[in-house]
Amino acid sequence: MNTHTPSQRYLSTRAGSYDLSFEEVVLKGLAADGGLFIPEEIPTLPGDWATLWKDCSFQELAFHIFSLYISPSEIPSDDLKDIIKRSYSTFRASDITPVVQLDEKKNIHLLELFHGPSWSFKDVALQFVGNLFEYFLVKRNEGKSGREREHLTVIGATSGDTGSAAIYGLRGKKDVSVFIMHPKEKVSPIQEAQMTTVLDPNVHNLAINGTFDDCQDFVKALFADPAINSTHKLAAVNSINWARILAQITYYFASYFSVIRSPTFVSGAEIRYCTPTGNFGDILAGYFAKRMGLPIAKLVIATNENDILHRFWRTGHYEKKPVHGRDAEGGIVEDGVKAHEDGVKETLSPAMDILVSSNFERLLWFLAYSIYGDSSSSVEDKRKVAGEHVKRWLEELKTSGGFGVEPQILEAAKQDFESERVSDAQTLETIKNVYSNPLPPIIAKKAVQGSTGTLIGHNYVLDPHSAIGVTAAYRSVARNPGPTTHHITLATAHPAKFSHAVEKALHGSSSFTFEKVLPEQFIGLEEKEKRLTDVRKELGMEGVREIVVREVEEERRERGEI
Repeated sequence: MNTHTPSQRYLSTRAGSYDLSFEEVVLKGLAADGGLFIPEEIPTLPGDWATLWKDCSFQELAFHIFSLYISPSEIPSDDLKDIIKRSYSTFRASDITPVVQLDEKKNIHLLELFHGPSWSFKDVALQFVGNLFEYFLVKRNEGKSGREREHLTVIGATSGDTGSAAIYGLRGKKDVSVFIMHPKEKVSPIQEAQMTTVLDPNVHNLAINGTFDDCQDFVKALFADPAINSTHKLAAVNSINWARILAQITYYFASYFSVIRSPTFVSGAEIRYCTPTGNFGDILAGYFAKRMGLPIAKLVIATNENDILHRFWRTGHYEKKPVHGRDAEGGIVEDGVKAHEDGVKETLSPAMDILVSSNFERLLWFLAYSIYGDSSSSVEDKRKVAGEHVKRWLEELKTSGGFGVEPQILEAAKQDFESERVSDAQTLETIKNVYSNPLPPIIAKKAVQGSTGTLIGHNYVLDPHSAIGVTAAYRSVARNPGPTTHHITLATAHPAKFSHAVEKALHGSSSFTFEKVLPEQFIGLEEKEKRLTDVRKELGMEGVREIVVREVEEERRERGEI
């Protein structure tokens, strides 16, 4: 691929795949060796980037960033601009991911990421991914008809948010079918309605009479199943797909420029990001931005009580340490809490209830490359050495439930990251405290103009995931009390998506009623026509496979493709 720079070529974190194109890694999702795809190199920004990009729109920033990772021989510039334009035309806020100053005195800002169709940060990536899938398939199918046409079958599991964001990103896409499995009656009514009221014929919701883990097991089994893989091209939409990480890099740059334009910013001041973290994808995008050259002083990992990442940054040991029985119980079922059997603590922030953070593997590769690669004679050898270390660590995780890293790896990780663990009680306290401290009128007015939908008067309403990031920000301020340091906290979901936790925190608070922040799009949603298929987990993977094959066949027949 002579037309590709090293940052436009991709390899696997486990040393089994090299020299892959962007198109290949987007459509594959997962490497054949079980690893995740990363660019051969993280690109560095052009020397005058800060001047050239400071007044760019979100879409223009996305084009500049994506172009560093996508060769124009794969997606010509005009086509890439069109994909970006269509991806973000679905957002309610004109600046896509607006920034609100939450605390003037302590310079804490909220980066609102929930202005897309499903009211979740995942829209920023999945609107783009959906258009990428369609673009590549249209190109591959040019001049083809009937069964000659390449058809993509997207399969995913969700506890709520990923499913609706994936569905909204893929609905109506040509040559794409999407199957989302969710645990029946174990997601919130709003989350279920968001998924099941989408009636596009290429969208298929499967309600499994089990747990989220049962759904995830079916997904993994289908990807490993030779029978369906011999007849259908499967694809993934969760955060293991590289395109999702790439898309999320943009809002780190957009928020940086927003904050340095604010009246309270002093030239040269530090900027820290606090990111609510479950699967490590959102904060990994920040790591890429920092490595590219965005002046981020620190990335603060904010976890809930499922704290495998926090424990790693404290000890250098990455261990599952499952929690069972009464100690695992918690959260609010109506907000989509997962009924776990694998030892995950159920919390008020269910989107972060994850035992193992999949994207952490990508960071491990870069750490191993920087520490163990020095003794290698060539770049190729350094990559292989890094991949072999990652493969060994992940095998230990699989067989022993965890692994430890050498002190130099942990020290390298601490150069870019800090971590915080936030309990449910602290989450509720932060929601209440933020609501009890009104925004100044001028900031509240700006927030309203940005269509936040999270204000009651001048009082800001956080969802529990965003509250975890805000808690981490206040702790970081306490550790770094310099008056010029700014903290940008990622607000990952609208509070209406987790209304029961918010009501628990704000019950009895002055002027609070949830109807005042309920988006009009949610009103009556649960009463709309729904389309879903009930699936008994006793059918096993073979039964699920039969449903997928049958539905794809019927869908393509109705479209006249076969």
